[in-house]
Amino acid sequence: MKKYNPQIIKVENLEEAKNEIRKIGSDIPSIEIMAPKAISKVIKLENVILQDAIIIKQDMLSLGGEVAVPKNTFQLHEKTGDILIIGTIKQLNELVIKLNRHYNRLKEIAGVIEFVLKGVK
Repeated sequence: MKKYNPQIIKVENLEEAKNEIRKIGSDIPSIEIMAPKAISKVIKLENVILQDAIIIKQDMLSLGGEVAVPKNTFQLHEKTGDILIIGTIKQLNELVIKLNRHYNRLKEIAGVIEFVLKGVK
């Protein structure tokens, strides 16, 4: 193992990701492409209509991310619940695009996620 000196690099934001990618000598234009893939975020949304939660989960799974939903979501016994959207910044941005293709409630959620992502530096 010493031959490769494996280590976990702590990267918490886009600037740190860009710096780490830059330090290993990656091509400058590719840094902007790779950095959003290096940062994972968890976005909590409260009081989501469970029908919408199912669609958000399906869309995020198709992007390689995940959405944690209440255990009885698929039975639709409750009207709303809290969800956790889990993915890289790249996946979350792609989710915004996908959700904007749906009906108005999901477009509204896309706007909320996009707003949260604007605060990610």
